[in-house]
Amino acid sequence: MKKILLASAALVALTGAASAADLAARPYTKAPVAVASVYNWTGFYLGLVGGGAWEDSGSPRMQGGFVGGTAGYNWQTGNVVFGVEADGAWADVSASTAGVIVVPGVGGIPASVSSKTDALGTVRGRIGYAVNNVLFYGTGGYAWIDNKITATLGAASVSDSKFHSGWTVGAGVEAFIAPQWSIKGEYLYRSLGGETYFGVVPTGTLNLHTVQVGVNYHFNGPVVAKY
Repeated sequence: MKKILLASAALVALTGAASAADLAARPYTKAPVAVASVYNWTGFYLGLVGGGAWEDSGSPRMQGGFVGGTAGYNWQTGNVVFGVEADGAWADVSASTAGVIVVPGVGGIPASVSSKTDALGTVRGRIGYAVNNVLFYGTGGYAWIDNKITATLGAASVSDSKFHSGWTVGAGVEAFIAPQWSIKGEYLYRSLGGETYFGVVPTGTLNLHTVQVGVNYHFNGPVVAKY
């Protein structure tokens, strides 16, 4: 029995010594370092934009939609981001009114007048506050539209197009959803100066509300930092 106990103790001791030697020889490996994307908004971007527009007042009121493109450049210092942006879009924002003009000896003749904005755009400055991949910003600058008024009397119609210029102001939020892609939502108030159509018909100031969404591709992308 003593021999069996001595042999067992020796076997346990040898096994423990081998395990300790194995642990001592095994190299120490550090845990992997965490990697986080620190988003840098500085750089050039291109994108697509679309939304809806409606006139501030008037009866009937112009309303409709638009879709187009965007180009811009941002600079970032700390959490503050400022930049310039331009956009242009094809539009179908319109209003029309119709009635009947009674001509003595002839009777009633159908008549209508329509106003349609075929294109619109802006050139704006932006300034905002970035919380890593999310940017809250205000914006303002130059706005324009290309508008056409058509008057119809019976089978005859005449049209005149004018370029209206004015200003815009608004706000929005933009967020990176992938290393070089962001989405945004934006509200703009646009005030366009009046023009004279057909040489004799002046218009007042045209005020539009627009709500738009967009997607942008950023050529710089985020800076990946280790910590």
